[in-house]
Amino acid sequence: MAGDRVHAALPDPPSQSEDDNKEEEKAFGNIFAELESVDLPLGTTLRSIYDDQPNAHKRFMEKLDARIRNHDREIEKMCNFHHQGFVDAITELLKVRTDAEKLMGQVTDTNRRLQEAGREVTAQTEEVICCRIQQRNMATTVEKLQLCIPVLEMYSKLKEQLESKRYYAALKTMEQLEKVYIPRVSQYRFCQIMAENLPRLREEIKDISMSDLKDFLESIRKHSDKVGETAMRQAQQHRTFHSAVTKQASMGHYTKPVYSLNGRTHTHNGLMMDDDTGDEEEADEEVLTAQDLVDFSPVYRCLHIYTVLGDRETFENYYRKQRKKQARLVLQPQANMYETVEGYRRYFNQIVGFFVVEDHILHATRGLVTRAFTDELWNMALSKIIAVLRTHSSYCDDPDLVLELKNLIVIFADTLQDYGFPVNRLFDLLFEVRDQYNETLLKKWALVFREIFELDNYSPIPVETEEEYKLVVSRFPFHDAEIEKQDFPKKLPMSQSVPQIYTQVKEFIYASLKFSESLHRSSTEIDDMLRKSTNLLLTRTLSSCLQNLIKKPHIGLTELVQIIINTTHLEQACRYLEEFITNITNVSPETVHTTRLYGLSTFKDARHAAEGEIYTKLNQKIDEFIQLADYEWGMAESDGRASGYLMDLINFLRSTFQVFTHLPGKVAQTACMSACKHLSTSLMQMLLDTELKQISMGAIQQFNLDVIQCELFASSEPVPGFQGDTLQLAFIDLRQLLDLFMVWDWSTYLADYGQPTSKYLRVNPATALALLEKMKDTSKKNNIFSQFRKNDRDKQKLIETVVKQLRSLVNGMSS
Repeated sequence: MAGDRVHAALPDPPSQSEDDNKEEEKAFGNIFAELESVDLPLGTTLRSIYDDQPNAHKRFMEKLDARIRNHDREIEKMCNFHHQGFVDAITELLKVRTDAEKLMGQVTDTNRRLQEAGREVTAQTEEVICCRIQQRNMATTVEKLQLCIPVLEMYSKLKEQLESKRYYAALKTMEQLEKVYIPRVSQYRFCQIMAENLPRLREEIKDISMSDLKDFLESIRKHSDKVGETAMRQAQQHRTFHSAVTKQASMGHYTKPVYSLNGRTHTHNGLMMDDDTGDEEEADEEVLTAQDLVDFSPVYRCLHIYTVLGDRETFENYYRKQRKKQARLVLQPQANMYETVEGYRRYFNQIVGFFVVEDHILHATRGLVTRAFTDELWNMALSKIIAVLRTHSSYCDDPDLVLELKNLIVIFADTLQDYGFPVNRLFDLLFEVRDQYNETLLKKWALVFREIFELDNYSPIPVETEEEYKLVVSRFPFHDAEIEKQDFPKKLPMSQSVPQIYTQVKEFIYASLKFSESLHRSSTEIDDMLRKSTNLLLTRTLSSCLQNLIKKPHIGLTELVQIIINTTHLEQACRYLEEFITNITNVSPETVHTTRLYGLSTFKDARHAAEGEIYTKLNQKIDEFIQLADYEWGMAESDGRASGYLMDLINFLRSTFQVFTHLPGKVAQTACMSACKHLSTSLMQMLLDTELKQISMGAIQQFNLDVIQCELFASSEPVPGFQGDTLQLAFIDLRQLLDLFMVWDWSTYLADYGQPTSKYLRVNPATALALLEKMKDTSKKNNIFSQFRKNDRDKQKLIETVVKQLRSLVNGMSS
């Protein structure tokens, strides 16, 4: 570099030596060499000229002039040396000038012709350039189109998928467009429009899928009935088949299992054997499922769409909310559902269909509905179902309808149990329905019993031939050795209502048994239910019918006697009813918890009521005869014979007690004793009637004749079995009272009063006083004692004395 070079120092002044002059020359030579160099900067060199020594500039200028002159001389020498060549070159150049002009003309002409010839080439070249540009543009366009075409194809595919309602695939296509294809050509306007349009398409897909879901929910609400009907029918067929298999197994037959293949059920069992050929047949029955009856694709599609869109939770909440609403609608029964079994069937079909669909959704989707959600729905539904069935079954008074309802509840419970829903509360409800069923049965059988009693003739059953006898015995367990020895025709002691009642009780047991079927209960429980329901029939329904029958006005003594006989035979038949139930249930009556039939007490109570009614009606009949009595209480003397009404009454009693021959001895004896006591009491009340003011001795004598007839009737033993004069004691009060007045033995009565051995022990002083006052003469009336005042004043005084003494006795008793 120039800064790095070492410049030569300027030469010393002239006074120096020759060596010094050489060094000065050498230094200036270096400076000139540096100045002549075009590459080196001059600033440093010039600075060294002025800075080194005084007068250096002058010496430098001198040297510089000398060097310039030296160079001029060299230039002049060189010019002189080359001058001739230059002259020669100029001469040659002048000679070339003419040729150059000629060449210039030729070149100009050639250029003109070339330009004319190149004008077409230029035009073609421009065309080629344009083509090249177009070709390049086309290549670029093709390249860009190759990037755009997949986008357009995917968008076209998206449109086709939307038109064909393949929304889930459309969402996948949108995702590919957004993530893969559109970013490649995002600079184009149409791609921006596509990208802006995709969210709107997603919302449209959501709206369309939600609309499809709503249509599905509406459709499934309409199809739930069919789905439930199919499910319940399959459950019923399975139960029937299972029962048949169980029965066959118990009979020792071999049954092949049921198996399912490709949605079809194949069953091989002995029940399908042809009796004639013995060939085994294969029974194929298509098993329809909820998926076969309902298109669930809208649910799946909507679920997938909302899942892809990241809004699954919204869809799940909406679906569950809508299904809860539909569940509440399904659980609302029709107002008149209880009137027909079809109403109950439609109600159960809809509920089963609803939960079968939910079960399918539970297993076909992941999390759309959960087991907890279905359990919540089922618990809510179960409470509502039980409340509805309780209410509607209470309106039902047809046992056949209640039985149909029970069968539907069993199938309903079995169906839902197969789908994993707990149904124990439904089987508990069946016990309540069983009580309702028993109530309807009891009402029905009450009508049956009343009709039997109304149609009964209350006379022994006549049997003309042995076939008739066997027919009666086949319907009612009657065994009597004496009657069996009699020749035909003969009569059985009970009336025709007895075998009819017995048969109807058995029919009731069969009807009650029907309800116990398929309840999954043990034989002991079924036996207990049968016995309890039969007890209700006997102790409540039949007993009530018998009590009402006995109280009916048109039932006379003959009918009451026959009713007692009938109840006796029905009571004896109760043990056969026990055996009948035992044969049905195969439960020994000796089992610890076996319920006993209460028929014995029922028929005893009815018999006692009939006996009491006999006593009442006998007394009423006696009262009717007593009302016909027409005594002339002021008669002077008796007619010498008993009153007509009393003889009619005694004849009635004789004929009535003859009918009592078939009654148990005590019943007949009690009825006879009751009748005699009531007759005695009625006659006594007739004498002591307060409206009767006076009685003559002749009337007393006439009344005594009537009492004598009553005593003769009692002593004639109208009903066998009385010991001694037991029956006559019914009239002992009347007899002693009348004897007292007829004999007029007051002294004895007053003397022996209060002693156990008194002849007139049964005569009450008040009774004697009342009757005596009716016979006493008064000053205001012309009574029967007027003759005594004329003929026997002593007797009048005796009467007065007796009256006073009787009053004192009465007063003493009251105090």
